[in-house]
Amino acid sequence: MATTDATANGARPERSGLSVRVRITAVVALLTFLALTSAGLIVYAIESQRIDQEISDRVANQLDEFTKFQEEDGSAYATVGQLLDAFLRGEVPADDTALVTWYDGGLREKSFGGYIGEDEDAFQRAANEIVESNGTTRIDDPKDDLILTAQTVEMGGETGALIVVTYYGDARAGLRDTMQTYLVVALLSLLVITAFAGAQSGRLLAPLRTLRETADEINDSDLSRRLPETGNDDITALTRTFNRMLERLESAFVGQRQFLDDAGHELKTPLTVLRGHLELLDVGSPAEIAETRELLLDEVDRMSRLVGELILLAKSDRPDFVTPRPVDLTGITVDTLAKARGLGDRVWTLDETASVTVPLDEQRVTQALLQLCDNAVKHTGPDDVVALGSSYDGATARLWVRDSGPGIAPEDRDTIFERFGRSVVPDDDEGFGLGLSIVRAIARAHGGTLTLEDERPHGARFVIALPIAPVEPSDPGTRTQDEPEDEESALWPAS
Repeated sequence: MATTDATANGARPERSGLSVRVRITAVVALLTFLALTSAGLIVYAIESQRIDQEISDRVANQLDEFTKFQEEDGSAYATVGQLLDAFLRGEVPADDTALVTWYDGGLREKSFGGYIGEDEDAFQRAANEIVESNGTTRIDDPKDDLILTAQTVEMGGETGALIVVTYYGDARAGLRDTMQTYLVVALLSLLVITAFAGAQSGRLLAPLRTLRETADEINDSDLSRRLPETGNDDITALTRTFNRMLERLESAFVGQRQFLDDAGHELKTPLTVLRGHLELLDVGSPAEIAETRELLLDEVDRMSRLVGELILLAKSDRPDFVTPRPVDLTGITVDTLAKARGLGDRVWTLDETASVTVPLDEQRVTQALLQLCDNAVKHTGPDDVVALGSSYDGATARLWVRDSGPGIAPEDRDTIFERFGRSVVPDDDEGFGLGLSIVRAIARAHGGTLTLEDERPHGARFVIALPIAPVEPSDPGTRTQDEPEDEESALWPAS
């Protein structure tokens, strides 16, 4: 309840949870963190494998050199110890490698500067385990991890071995330095990307904040606010859509307000007449009661007709206001002319007609044409011509009513299409100025237009243009699933 009251008083509504900007920034930061972490792990795994392979290749090369030395110079030495010591003196191992000789049951010599760990006994025990099997083992040392690989040799009944010691930690020191550098760079990149994502999300979401603020400020008394349209992205497209929605809402509200004002104004007069006659009615005079009754019934009929026309206009925006079905243009033109002859003694004429079947609401179009004929009768005399016609050009069906009357004054051509808008009114005209508004509403419901054209030498031509495609006429003996079963219901739309 507190939130609702705050919103009603114009305050900003309370947010629930994190803002979209924070969530976008958090998602970008998380994805960046996962990407950088995955990249670091992949690099670490690949480099570790490469280093292990290099160590393995280096040890294998060292042992291959020892085997080659045995084959070429082994016969020059009388004992295993002499052979191993001679090889050791001729080799200069890499910085992360040391050579150790083992014979007479123990360690004898090591290469210059070679490190075999702080616990020599531990080294001795590890060497004893691998010299018989040419194996490999590891020693955990406080300074470095040592990998021992033995190559056994036999000579004159004596057994000895060359032990290659690899400093595993030294070999991987470069990788550790590289990963530390990568960690620093990755953290800095994560901070930069997160900051950039926060700034960009704020900039991109700025129109949405403006949209929300504008929506908060809009009320039924002021729909004139519009959002600035900048750029050509999805947010700008949303802004344009919102502005178009505001335009439609403003137009609807203005039209509704004007509609209510006009309806109230038009209903005010008959209500005043009813009230005045009822207040002055002499209930003791039967003659006056009868006269007042006839007068009031006439006003009630007039009000009923006005309310009916207003309701019709109100329904014109509904999707079921028209129910199109295949109709022959020539048939509807000829039938409407026959009905219109009863509106007045005029020279009724049929212009050209189009023998084509098009989808439209026959009842509504007939209603519009009869309204145009009724207007023509009101503004013409007995000797004037009133004509109906229709045409079709493959895309637009045109139906018109023309007359040879005085025509419409230029200054009234926009007014006559508005609700309660009227031009020169004949003395016997009891209309409300809603006829052409109804005709235009029927045309718009079909997606078409109502226009006024001049007749020569004088008169007016009202044209209903309906953009519709032709349809193949159906067999009169068959009925489609969507068509009503009886002819009477087919003539009347759902509204």
